[in-house]
Amino acid sequence: MVAPGLARLARRATLRRAAGLLNDFRYEQPDPDRFYSALARDSVELIGDLHPDGLSGAGVLDVGGGPGYFADGFAARGAHYVSAEPDPAELHAAGLPHRATVRASGMALPFADGAFDVVFSSNVVEHVSDPWRMCAEMLRVTRPGGTTVISYTLWYGPFGGHEMGLTHYLGGHRAARMYTRRHGHPPKNLFGTSLFRVTAADGLRWARSVPSSEAVLIGAFPRYLPSWMWWVMRVPGLRELLGSNLVLVFRRAG
Repeated sequence: MVAPGLARLARRATLRRAAGLLNDFRYEQPDPDRFYSALARDSVELIGDLHPDGLSGAGVLDVGGGPGYFADGFAARGAHYVSAEPDPAELHAAGLPHRATVRASGMALPFADGAFDVVFSSNVVEHVSDPWRMCAEMLRVTRPGGTTVISYTLWYGPFGGHEMGLTHYLGGHRAARMYTRRHGHPPKNLFGTSLFRVTAADGLRWARSVPSSEAVLIGAFPRYLPSWMWWVMRVPGLRELLGSNLVLVFRRAG
């Protein structure tokens, strides 16, 4: 049986949506307003589909909220939005107001157990040195019956190197050196410091290790592909190359 939220999302996960998301990803560095605004709109719709109680009145924590592009979208749906972001440079990168932002690491969230209805992160896991510790923290602060959504970029997909382009297939450190020679400065996402090799297999392995008494994995699918291609996540190797971005969806037990 398919969870109702996944069924709603599958109907919306069209080829047109996939093409738009993949196209916008190219603008992450040259035009971040375009990229993050589009990603924020899609994130609100995605989480609205996946959370069974809807977003109106829901407490939402965005782990690694960055410059604040997501805040208005969730507020428009009636959610009580809070973001946690450890990097002050990221916080102020877009000059947006931060009305509900806490400076904090995702690996040690300063919130009580079960404090939020929805906890999510978008394209953060690959920037964290201990990503599964962060994901465990996200589950901890999700209330029983609440929803945890973890979406991250796969290293071996075409966008794994972020602004370094496809050179990451030559190795993360080599790609960083090539970028530095070409542009005269190191990449924002420096391999081994702020960008790490995280695969779909890593995420699925961790997700399946979570005890059912803690949370239930209700979905694992590629975010940027149409629903008729979600089967790629069941094929080792192929999912790393074609998946681009893995979404893990949990329902908190209790």
